[in-house]
Amino acid sequence: MSDSNAKEDSVAVPESSTLQLVLATGAFAVCFAVFGTMAGMMTTLTDRFHMSEFQVGLALAMPVLFGSLGRIPLGILTDRHGGRAVFLGVLAFAIIPAALMPLAQNVTQLLICGFFLGVPLAVFSVGVGFVSGWYPPGRQGAALGIYGAGNVGQSLSLMSAPFVVKYFGYAWGFWGCAILAFIWLVLMALLAKNAPVRGPKRALSDYLKPLAQPMSWGLSLYYFLTFGGFLAMAQYLPKFLTLDFQLSKQDAGLRAAGFVLLATAARPVGGWLADKHGGIRILVLAFPLTAVCAIMMACPVMITFTAGALGMGLAIGLGNGAVFKLVPQYFPKSVGSVTGLVGAAGGLGGFFPPLVLGVLKQTTGSFAWGFALLAVFALVCMGVLLMSGRRGTIRPSGATPG
Repeated sequence: MSDSNAKEDSVAVPESSTLQLVLATGAFAVCFAVFGTMAGMMTTLTDRFHMSEFQVGLALAMPVLFGSLGRIPLGILTDRHGGRAVFLGVLAFAIIPAALMPLAQNVTQLLICGFFLGVPLAVFSVGVGFVSGWYPPGRQGAALGIYGAGNVGQSLSLMSAPFVVKYFGYAWGFWGCAILAFIWLVLMALLAKNAPVRGPKRALSDYLKPLAQPMSWGLSLYYFLTFGGFLAMAQYLPKFLTLDFQLSKQDAGLRAAGFVLLATAARPVGGWLADKHGGIRILVLAFPLTAVCAIMMACPVMITFTAGALGMGLAIGLGNGAVFKLVPQYFPKSVGSVTGLVGAAGGLGGFFPPLVLGVLKQTTGSFAWGFALLAVFALVCMGVLLMSGRRGTIRPSGATPG
């Protein structure tokens, strides 16, 4: 370990950094659970409001759009003011749409409430800036991978929503997550604190400058695929499984939750492997595996679809962890800002597929063309990654930029 890394290791007491990582991961999980109520309840909502395929796609996509674009200002606010205050603000706001969703009387009201479910989705960039400040570069990949595993909160919504509706009623599919958000808001208010400041406070323009660098846009493209693919799959899997394979709502919810759990578990592994071998090398493996699995999912046979879904969950989970090892490695002084940009791209990667899939399903009667497009895009990302390496846009794996 170098002298600079040794100094960074001594900045935070290990017990304190672990507590802050747990608090941030829990906050992210709760926020993702609130956001995930739309997908978890979608089969019930479709029946309740007699929604068309396009309306379903729009309802799933709107909170993703708002949450994606919101990651940029939240990331900048985190860089300038610390993550604790921003976390508290997002958790407090998340309670409102979750509490109001059961009161919607028509599709328009549903879409308006659902749009604001994107606010808790935007919290991701807050946690990356918050957590990375507590860990030295050699441990950031694993720490951020653990934080990113908070997207298991969506699995909680997908898995529990059908059973909550069955045994407790429609409204508690949303109100249960609102209560979780309130509980974690209190915990964060009592226990969370920002990492020690490491340098003078900078002007807003200093945080924005890295957003113009090619590497920030390259990482955005890779996250558009890895996180966008995760988000779109988690959102739409219950619909795939009930429409194409005639599974029950409960069975479809459990299988979709399994995909989310696998992708979530792979994320810290991807970060840990990126710490050891470099994030670029992990992405070189993740992209072609994603393409192969997308083609498998295009086959309307349960065994190939299941194998493809699980393989894709593994691939994009590893890719997610690798991308966010690279963010603090290349932009150590603007983690929140760059995370906002990259995270927004990932969120937009989850915005477009539900709309495209809804249109393709209505026009062709099949989701297969959507998976084919996903395979092509994964190969495009692979090509961009390889060309960037040849042009010197990226450094060798494990290198730390000056």
